Amino acid sequence: MFTTRPELSGTHGMVATTHWLASAAGMAVLEDGGNAFDAAVAAGFVLQVAEPHLCGPGGQVPALFVTADDRRPRMLAAQGGAPAAATPEHFADLGLDLIPGSGLLPATVPGAWDGWLLLLRDHGTKSLRDVLRYALSYAENGVPLVGRVGETVTAVERLFSEHWPTSAALWLTGGKPPAAGTLHRNPELAATWRRLLDEAESATGREAQIDAARRAWSQGFVAEAVDAFARQAVRDDSGRDHAGLLTAEDMAAWQASYEDPLVVDFDGWSLVKCGGWTQGPALAQTLLLLDGFRDELSYVDGVPTARTVHLATEAAKLAFADREAWYGDTDVPLDDLLSAEYTAARRALIGDTASAELRPGAPGGRDPRMPGLLARLAEAEHAAASGGATGEPTVTPGGATKGDTVHIDIVDAAGNMISATPSGGWLQSSPTIPGLGFCLDSRGQMFWLEQGLPNSLAPGKRPRITLSPSLALRDGEPVLAFGTPGGDCQDQWQLCFWLAHVGAGLNLQESIDAPAWHTTAFPDSFYPRAWTPRGLLVESRLGQSTVDQLRSWGHLVTDSGPWSLGRLSAVSRDPATGLLKAAANPRGMQGYAVGR
Repeated sequence: MFTTRPELSGTHGMVATTHWLASAAGMAVLEDGGNAFDAAVAAGFVLQVAEPHLCGPGGQVPALFVTADDRRPRMLAAQGGAPAAATPEHFADLGLDLIPGSGLLPATVPGAWDGWLLLLRDHGTKSLRDVLRYALSYAENGVPLVGRVGETVTAVERLFSEHWPTSAALWLTGGKPPAAGTLHRNPELAATWRRLLDEAESATGREAQIDAARRAWSQGFVAEAVDAFARQAVRDDSGRDHAGLLTAEDMAAWQASYEDPLVVDFDGWSLVKCGGWTQGPALAQTLLLLDGFRDELSYVDGVPTARTVHLATEAAKLAFADREAWYGDTDVPLDDLLSAEYTAARRALIGDTASAELRPGAPGGRDPRMPGLLARLAEAEHAAASGGATGEPTVTPGGATKGDTVHIDIVDAAGNMISATPSGGWLQSSPTIPGLGFCLDSRGQMFWLEQGLPNSLAPGKRPRITLSPSLALRDGEPVLAFGTPGGDCQDQWQLCFWLAHVGAGLNLQESIDAPAWHTTAFPDSFYPRAWTPRGLLVESRLGQSTVDQLRSWGHLVTDSGPWSLGRLSAVSRDPATGLLKAAANPRGMQGYAVGR
């Protein structure tokens, strides 16, 4: 864990991300006089090159932030909507009852480029060239690949070689997946970024150049190339070839925006999450449920007790059941879901044994409605609960991916602070677009095709995403930014962090290092949407006696190994002293925290 104070000469801030190169780029921007937002944009672009199996230029980015001048938390909403042609009738005509997890059909409007540039324009200080130059250099000259990239390519090697030739050309050198440490270049992506810079710099002034680059993407050559490629039929994990639905008109009609986030208070602390079109409120619901068990939650020598894990798991099940019934890009009844009366009624459902039921509530007397496919999608209860994400993506040979994403936390000496969770556009999500060097996202797989649900597919609608950055305030002052990759596990692993840091008083690094766990007892947001009633994955460092106790209470426990769950990072700022801190995940030896 790194610590520094801004009154010390030369102090700039703290950066913590899921990859050391992104952290280094963010820190370089701070040292060059940029602020936290400049650094976040630079780090975000580097992650598109350094962790291409976890995010890409064709993905999306939600972020929570506060500025030095305005301490009110804001949300950057950079998740594009479904194409105009993405109707339930279209998928029914194709004979599909779920949206595939790979290929061109699940693509939504790519939002990362516009979102990062909107943040840079409004709250950064640097030019686009200043923040893009690090990622551009890695794309042109090569980036050393982490081993998981080669493992991901190996999983989809046959798909690439037989059906996605443009991806094979980029990722199968000599017909083989890249080995760990391979210096990988993406000249087409570098050329795309250079052309965007050229078009941007035809305008005069920093903001005008950034807006010109946004137009070149959504209304220019990028949108034209996306439109042309999406008309082709390509193989997806339905086992058939389908053309895409995304058009240049869809891209031109969408822009990133800002929204008011959700803020929930807990005894002097305030948790800040994205709204009900994400899974973010599930963490707030879980913590409210656990507030009634405060005296029973404890850590001993940095390790949670069996009772703590059990109560947290049962509370999460109730919160995520509500996610399935009530969350979506629609009118979500958050006031009722977070009310004291509703929370107390839900808390009474938590017993001393593991529940095998998916139990959504009835906020404000509304009747919950769940997708009709759920019974078929549930795995047999006696099956091992081994399907959960483990901090890196689970990738099928057809390209379906879950547990994917990267994360960025930055605070600067002035008090600007941001937590961002970029994702999508993974190298395995759809074929590489020739001439652009990147692929489209597959976030549309999170929609239900069944109508009448909060997360039912509709043109222009955003999928209910798993991406879930976090901020926290203490007595109204922003003090903490944190988050993790991990699909459906994001808010569960952040729950582990919160219980350790806020509840048990562990420091940032100790809280990230503490043994983690998550349940799989609700439908996965990723194709094929399976779930395991009573499933619970744990790190073995919980201790055998704790694992045995959890099993005796009815949990189907899978031991995932000692260091396997979560890729958390965090930064903090003490408003009284100006003390800055940062910590990153040791799992996988890839996350990195740096500061000065």
